[in-house]
Amino acid sequence: MVSRVIPVGVFDLVIFGGTGDLARRKILPGLFRRYCSGQMPPDARVIGAARTEMSSENYREFVAKAVREFGVVGQGIDTDLEKFLARIEYVAIDACGVTGWNKLIKLVRSDVVRAYYFSVAPSLFGDLAQRLNIHGLTDEFSRIVVEKPFGRDLKTAKTLNTDLATYFNEGQIYRIDHYLGKETVQNLMAVRFGNMLFEPLWNSQYVDHIQITVAETVGVGDRGEYYDKSGAMRDMVQNHLMQLLCLIAMEPPSKFDPDAVRDEKLKVIRALDPMDPHQIIRGQYDGFGDGPSYRQAVRDAQSRTESYIAMKVGVSNWRWAGTPFYLRTGKRLKARSSEITVVFKELNHSIFGEQEDHHNVLSIRLQPNEGITLGVTIKEPGPGGMRLVDVPLDMTFAEALGEGSEEPPDAYERLIMDVIRGNQTLFMRGDEVEAAWAWTDPIIESWEARGDVPKIYESGSEGPEDAVQMMARDTRVWRKVSP
Repeated sequence: MVSRVIPVGVFDLVIFGGTGDLARRKILPGLFRRYCSGQMPPDARVIGAARTEMSSENYREFVAKAVREFGVVGQGIDTDLEKFLARIEYVAIDACGVTGWNKLIKLVRSDVVRAYYFSVAPSLFGDLAQRLNIHGLTDEFSRIVVEKPFGRDLKTAKTLNTDLATYFNEGQIYRIDHYLGKETVQNLMAVRFGNMLFEPLWNSQYVDHIQITVAETVGVGDRGEYYDKSGAMRDMVQNHLMQLLCLIAMEPPSKFDPDAVRDEKLKVIRALDPMDPHQIIRGQYDGFGDGPSYRQAVRDAQSRTESYIAMKVGVSNWRWAGTPFYLRTGKRLKARSSEITVVFKELNHSIFGEQEDHHNVLSIRLQPNEGITLGVTIKEPGPGGMRLVDVPLDMTFAEALGEGSEEPPDAYERLIMDVIRGNQTLFMRGDEVEAAWAWTDPIIESWEARGDVPKIYESGSEGPEDAVQMMARDTRVWRKVSP
């Protein structure tokens, strides 16, 4: 038998949910930016698929509007956009029925990489996978991209994984978490494993504690119905923060290979200490100005869903035993900021006598203003004696890369192109998802069983006072949330 040869880089990308908000805001503008950067070969095509009846021409108008609103704006955009739109097609399709599938069969080519982006509700994942298989739209070169949530507990995650595995092998399933596509997240691995300066110190002997913060200024907005069934634990901790913790805590993989990296991440999840639900701070924001409180936004005056979480997590392995990881995330906080902070221990002995405590602090900013800052201790300038002061060595990417350098791609841009290349390093594996739910489920079940009520915190603050007290009991403080 003669094996097929697939042209390198040539692809058909079908976006199920192609008229949805994610496609409009992220996927389509991201693809346009990759086109402008020369990363889409001339024969690549993008096919939108949704229930809405419209022509391909009408869909191109939809795409053009999305690109102008959320994509690249600048000189020459009209010429580039016209060429990009020439690659766009549209199919009105019923994910659970028969409408549109024959048209999709005629559009999708069999001699290119075929990627299917499931930008739809998880309840449709199984139906789409089944119909792609029934209609002969898949082969060993095909791959699917699925958006979170990957279930709402361990049972549903296992069911979802089983449904997808019926039609695709694990090497074809790309579970996307946009946090892992951020430039700084990948630089975290480069800093850790590419510098002799840090790797020997990256353990409990030298690290006092680690903080992971994802703070948002927005409320639940129009996601109230979904969010009130999920909360911060399901929506943020179980996936985004868990993945950041894994990258910080994992052992060096044998090589920079998708399964080698994910094997080490899985070991971290399995090493997490069981949590006492009473020791986790849950919060819910109140009203802000003329805006609604959380309960008003979700239209449930008795809602017990948390919009804020803070917790102290232990990792029981040789590298991290005794070093706490403090995680927090919340909505309607003082500033928008995503940051990983590694606080190193004090010197065993200071030759400068009794002075204020000084810690080296490595801060990795994911948003906004992506960059890395290392705090070092120096002598305060002036003739006043040997007084010590902490100053930052700052590498803000926009400044360090220099004027005129290409702006780092958006997370979705990078991850979508990784799908086309067949690189799963930054995507979650099925056993990772299940292990994360296995750790999370008992916490949520305990809250629900005892009717736990979140603490109310003021919108625009840094969260519930209980979270501050949690750190104070350990004689530590949260890093100030700042934009």
